[in-house]
Formats: sequence, C-alpha cells, structure tokens
Amino acid sequence: MTTFATSTSAFYSRSTLDLTSLRAQAEKLQTQISSGNRLTTSSDDPVAASRLRALSRTDTLSKIDTDAANRATSDLNLADSAMTEFSNTIIRVQQLATQAASGTMSDTQRSSISTELKQLQGNLVALANTRDSAGHALFGGQTGGDAYTVDASGNASYVGTGSAGQLALGDGQTVTRGVTGPEFLSFNVNGTQTDIMSVVKTLSDALDAGGAGATTAANNALTSLQAGLDSVTTAQTVVGSRLSWIDINVQRQTAMATSRATEQKDIGGTDITEAFTRLQELSTVLEASQASFTKLSGLSLFSMLS
Repeated sequence: MTTFATSTSAFYSRSTLDLTSLRAQAEKLQTQISSGNRLTTSSDDPVAASRLRALSRTDTLSKIDTDAANRATSDLNLADSAMTEFSNTIIRVQQLATQAASGTMSDTQRSSISTELKQLQGNLVALANTRDSAGHALFGGQTGGDAYTVDASGNASYVGTGSAGQLALGDGQTVTRGVTGPEFLSFNVNGTQTDIMSVVKTLSDALDAGGAGATTAANNALTSLQAGLDSVTTAQTVVGSRLSWIDINVQRQTAMATSRATEQKDIGGTDITEAFTRLQELSTVLEASQASFTKLSGLSLFSMLS
C-alpha cells in the first residue's frame, strides 16, 4: 500500500512538473512573438545580452552626439544668415561712401548720408548681438550676454570670449560651434587693425564734419569696406565648410545607427516564423500531455483488474 501511494504521488508530481514546463515554454514563446524580442532575461543568452547592452549604450551616446550636431547646425545656419545680412549692409555702406566721395556732393547732402550711416551702424551692432538657438550671443564665443557693447560716444567694443568652443560629433570628431565677432568683423587695413563698426562710425563722423576731409574719408572708407566685405565672405565660406563637415558626420552616424539596429535585430530579435512553428508544436504536445494525464489519472487498480 505504501509503494502504491508513493508511486501515485510521484506520478502526479512528475506530470505536474512536465505540464508546468510545457506551459512556461509556450508562454515564453508567446512573449517573444508579441514583443519581438528573443531574450526575456539575460540568462537566456548571456553573451547576446551583453552585446545588446553595449549596442544600447552606443545608441545613447550617438543620440547625444546627434543632438550636439543639430545644435551646431542650427547655430551655424543662424550665423550664415546673419553674415548675409552683414554683407548686404556693408554693400549699402559702400554705395553711400561712393556717393559721398563725389566732389559734387554738398556738406548738407553728406550730412544726410551720415544720418543713414548711423542707422546702418546700429544695424551692424544689432546683427553682431544676434542670439543663438540657446539664447546666447551667437558671435560672442561662450559668453551668455551681448557680444558687443556701445559706449556713450557710439563706439562698439567686443566683450565676448576668445573662441566659440567645440562640440563633439562622435568617434573623436568635433566641430567649432560658431564664429566670434572679431574673427570676421575685425580685419587689417594697411597694417592697421580695425572693425566694420568703427569704419562706418568714422565715415559717419567725417561726413558730419564736412569740408574737404569728408571726400578723403569717403575714399579711404571704400578700401576698408571692401576689406570688411571680404572678411565676412571668407568667414561665411568657413561656416559653410563646417556645415558640410557636420553633414558628413551625421550621415556616418545614421549609417552606423542602421548597422546597429540590424545587429540588434539579428542578435535579440524573434524569428517569428520559427517561433510560431515551435509554439504550435508545444501547443500540440501540451494538449496531448493534458489528455494523457487526464486519462491516466482516472485509472485505478480495480479498473486494471477488471
């Protein structure tokens, strides 16, 4: 009697374990199919899980680099647009200087030109204090305030930092995030360092003073204005090169992200066809096992003897 009881207990225990194992396998397959992930826990495949974690970390770092590239692109595009406005303003100043250099102009006419030059100088200062995507001075390097200040006499002075700083683009690649004002607004004329705002102010003051010196000042200003325009144009070319460099790195990051996504799918993705086939097999086995257990558990010693 003791042997019979032990055998019956062992039969039920073993059957329960077998059915539980089959159900667990079926549930795991269902989870893999619904989630698309082959690994539900790291213990399923420790090597694959470790590789997936590494790929995930790389994706996170790549997103940071992409965000930095987007910020740099935004700021450099703003700089490019502002430089176009600088160029247009300088060209207008050149036109006015050419008029003022004419010997037929009266002091009254030159004074009228000076009035417009003062407005244009104000526009140049406003452009020099353009804000970037974060609300900081676009041409002030890494300063948070204005790039230029104007004193009581109307002279503009640079108050930003010496460089714009670098932004990482991933894999050790960097880009200078902007351009400081002195890098393109300051230039050398006949061995003398000056800037475009000073040139315009000096011309405006000379035209206000009138006389023979006004004509000479207008002629001299034309040389400085051309040097200033060339400086802005050169800086705009540099900005364009940096934008191209960012595009190249973004394309590289995109290609690498696609490659990582493919690897992640190959390593941790569920083969839906195989999983469905396996689930169908397990379902068939589970149904058969449940039916067998029901039939066997209904047997007794008396039915076997009858």
